[in-house]
Amino acid sequence: MWMDTKAEMKEASRSRGSLGQRVLSGLLFFTGDMEHLNKYMQDKVFGLQLAVWGLRGVSRVILGNNPLSGALILAALCWASPWQALLGTLGVLTSTLTAVIMGQDGDSSFSVCIAECVCVCVCSAEVSGGLHGFNGMLVSMLMGVFSSAGDWYWWLLLPACLGSATCVFLFSGLAPLLDRWDLPVAVFPFNIVIVLYLLCTGPYNPYFPHHLATPAGPMEINATELMAVEVLRGIPLGVGQIFACGALGPSLLILGAVLLYSPLLAAHALLGSAVGTLAAFLSAYADIALSNLLGTVGLPACSWAATMIATLMLLLTGSLSTYRIPMGQVMSPEHNLRSRKQWKAGTTAEGESTDV
Repeated sequence: MWMDTKAEMKEASRSRGSLGQRVLSGLLFFTGDMEHLNKYMQDKVFGLQLAVWGLRGVSRVILGNNPLSGALILAALCWASPWQALLGTLGVLTSTLTAVIMGQDGDSSFSVCIAECVCVCVCSAEVSGGLHGFNGMLVSMLMGVFSSAGDWYWWLLLPACLGSATCVFLFSGLAPLLDRWDLPVAVFPFNIVIVLYLLCTGPYNPYFPHHLATPAGPMEINATELMAVEVLRGIPLGVGQIFACGALGPSLLILGAVLLYSPLLAAHALLGSAVGTLAAFLSAYADIALSNLLGTVGLPACSWAATMIATLMLLLTGSLSTYRIPMGQVMSPEHNLRSRKQWKAGTTAEGESTDV
């Protein structure tokens, strides 16, 4: 009897262990870059493919490549401002469609089945990975943020579509230039288009008026009073500001989207936001300087500081350059870390080999 009970306990323990492993495997199935989804989507209808590409484009804003993270971010934007969510969705879809029509990488093709009224599109990794969507999303959202016409101003949809499409042309033009140094295009198209749009329209435009940006001015230092709660609150808000979101709840949901894609990336996002909140380091100083400079002509600094500092950091030589991952091989931080360990192990094994 005792042996039977012991055997049953071992079997129950194994069942619980296997169940836990299945649950963990199921959760991991939805994290990272979700490469398996690309194979599944290859023969699906174009509308479904476009939705997945668009959601990947949304997550690209936070340096991710996960459609579920993109869905969480869109939910956060709807929570904060349905109008901004609409503009962002329009921007990412417009820029992605423009890239499909342009046939980016010369690898795009359509297959139409008239009998079933099904349209299937096979596109390059750039398009299907959302690389042509995130700049368009940022442009359309920032147009809404700076617009002084208020929410649900339908005329704004026109420049949002045109600006988002223009980002694809700029992306295609900058990519060959930056590829020489293995640098990403990043959000250079967004920064260029939004500044040109604000310069062309002005605050008194009859159709597309916008608020004038003001210089940041000197930093206020108050050493006698430090609100710990406000400082802690400002850390997740700093993550939400990537999408021009200033509410705590949606910002926490955006942080959750980053966590779903990569816990390491979420930790670095919190660390970067904390550093920017507690002390001005290099990127924050550059942002203040650009805000003061561009604010004199009523323009915002956008993300010029972060983009330029990150680009300069990627150009560093010496010991730090040995940790650079080629742009074509960049995936989630966890995957990059495993790949580097495997590469180093393989290199060490080759170096220790005495075969001739």
